[in-house]
Parts: sequence; structure tokens; C-alpha cells
Amino acid sequence: MSASEEFLHLTATDLRMATFRLARRLRSARAADAMSDAQLAVLATLRMHGRRTISALAEHERVAAPSMTSTVDGLEKQGFVVRTPDEDDRRRVQVDITETGTEIVVETIRRRDELLADMLRELDYTEEELETLRTASALMRRVTDR
Repeated sequence: MSASEEFLHLTATDLRMATFRLARRLRSARAADAMSDAQLAVLATLRMHGRRTISALAEHERVAAPSMTSTVDGLEKQGFVVRTPDEDDRRRVQVDITETGTEIVVETIRRRDELLADMLRELDYTEEELETLRTASALMRRVTDR
């Protein structure tokens, strides 16, 4: 393995470990304790992208359609989403987030942002270090948005 290949792999390992640990800590902060990560992800997708079919949600979340159906069933029972017949094809159903579902997403985001801000504050980063973290987050978004 060349020096640059080795550096790439070491960087990948460091990023994986750091993001996994951070994600685990942030997942603990949520507005609805009984809500699964999968359910919260679906609500966040609907809030960000609007109404979607079960198939589109399954594709976006990279799960099988039956799994997504089960996830949406649970969200619907809790009043976080509603299903409506597709205007163009009555055999299809569109899923949309309710106001209550939106409130859950907004509050969870607020709690997670506050938790992370508290964690950063405790470490007393300089503005330069915070700028480095912001630059790194933009680079990581390029990886995750592909």
C-alpha cells in the first residue's frame, strides 16, 4: 500500500470511529423516547422533501418496501404521518408528515444541536478550530450526499 493509500485508509478509520461515536451520543437526544431511529429518519425525510410514496421513502432510506410499510404504519398510528391516495394513480399512496410529526423533528433537531453545542463548548475550542470543524463538516456532507 502506498503512503497516500495508507493515509487515506487511516483517515477513513479515524472518521468512521469519530462519526460513529458522535452519532451514538446524538441519537440519545430525541423528542419522543419511544421513536426509533428509522422512524425519525422517515419523518426528517418527509419534512425536508415533502410527501413521498412508500417506494420512494424505502429507496431514500435504503430499506425494503415492506420494512418501510411497517415503519410508516407505526408513524401513522402515532399520528405523525398521514396516507393519502395518489392523485394520478389511486393504487398508490402518498405519505405526508403531520404537524405533530414536524414538531417532533424540529424538537429533536433542537435538542441534538444543543447537545453538540454543549459538547463543543465544554472543550473550549478556538474560533479557528471551530472553523476547521465547519470545513470538515462540509467535506463530510460531500461524502454523504453522493
